[in-house]
Amino acid sequence: MTPGVVHLGLGAFHRAHQALVFEMLQNQYGAQWGVFSFAMTNAALAEQLVSNDYRYHVRIGDVDGTRWHFCHAIRQVGVTAQDRQKVIGAIAAPCTRWVTLTVTEKGYTPALAQILVDGLRARWQSKQAGVTIASCDNLHQNGDRLRALCKAVCADQADLWTWVEACCTFPNSMVDRIVPATTPDLVQACAQATGVVDRAVVATEGFWEWVIEDRLAVPADAALLRGAGVQVVADVTPYELAKLNLLNGSHSALSCLGALLDLETVDQVMAQPDLKAWIEALMMQDLGFGLQREDWPAYAQSLVRRFANPTLAHRVHQICNDLSQKIAQRWQAPILRARGAGRMPVQLAMAAALAIRYWQGSSESGRTYTMQDPGSGDIHSQAAALAHDPRQAVQALGRMESLWGPRLSQDEAWLKTIEDSLQSIQKLGIRQALGRLLSV
Repeated sequence: MTPGVVHLGLGAFHRAHQALVFEMLQNQYGAQWGVFSFAMTNAALAEQLVSNDYRYHVRIGDVDGTRWHFCHAIRQVGVTAQDRQKVIGAIAAPCTRWVTLTVTEKGYTPALAQILVDGLRARWQSKQAGVTIASCDNLHQNGDRLRALCKAVCADQADLWTWVEACCTFPNSMVDRIVPATTPDLVQACAQATGVVDRAVVATEGFWEWVIEDRLAVPADAALLRGAGVQVVADVTPYELAKLNLLNGSHSALSCLGALLDLETVDQVMAQPDLKAWIEALMMQDLGFGLQREDWPAYAQSLVRRFANPTLAHRVHQICNDLSQKIAQRWQAPILRARGAGRMPVQLAMAAALAIRYWQGSSESGRTYTMQDPGSGDIHSQAAALAHDPRQAVQALGRMESLWGPRLSQDEAWLKTIEDSLQSIQKLGIRQALGRLLSV
């Protein structure tokens, strides 16, 4: 079967989210929705899928129980780092209708745009139809950002960009499903349940959501997507910000909290009544403030239930990966909304203090851990060096525009509130500091 979707980013999230949607569409409408999926660098995963005949198991678990699904959406695989020309050829193929991406926030680089533009140039030169290019990463206005990156690469190729603008689309989208990294325990559970040793297995929850802008290269695709449960809307922004702020924003705070208290997984954090109460306060008081998604309080409460799902065993240190790059996307907007309304988001100030404390590199009990956060060595070294001086730590880290942006890095009242939170953590300990904050 010749796939009609090219996907960049063969990670667990793609295989537990978009691939299952494309599988539903493929079952109903045929190979035009099959996926040619490229790992960016992970050749071992691609090889595993080849040995699996491109199929893999998905464990779906929530309060209603656990079930196993054998996904067959992926029809071919490749590795971008090893065979760039194969990616370009796949994008240019006559059968390709969609290009989707899950390359993480740090993956949106000129190099990524160059690959896409080279593929689009090959399509244009061979007089193929345009395609929908859909980012599925946790970035505000992800489609617009991807379009801007590609336009910059095309700065001296006016004829090509004229065709791209006329025939291709870059819809903004929001995707929501919790998908932890695959562990040896999951591989073993799959073998016990199915009799198959599948190292490409993924685990996820029953909930999923995909909201995409109604700006598609083939407008008729909107109806097909809706039939598979995707929301196709005029404006994704309210859904996107609610997810970025409420789910991803609370996830980052929760993961710092768990790491500092030697709790391994998200559900272990949520099983502690005092910690759960603070996460709820963080969402309801600060992260949700000013959101335009009408049902955001109900969405926030659904997150509390989802985070408590023990079948996921989502490790807090995995969520902490690349924390310095995630803060700007997840926390800046709700802090600015509150400050713009004359409010002080004290729960988010505590989250900022927890992040600074996390960057010191050891838990409250003194247990050290490795931080996976490329390019943030200066943050880690300063946090460790200033561990006994909350004021200097906040002055050093709170004024970094890369983390907080130009306004917050100069907001003295905001910085003082972070300092007060960090002082409270140092004097009282994390649990008592949270308890005192909740009692105010």
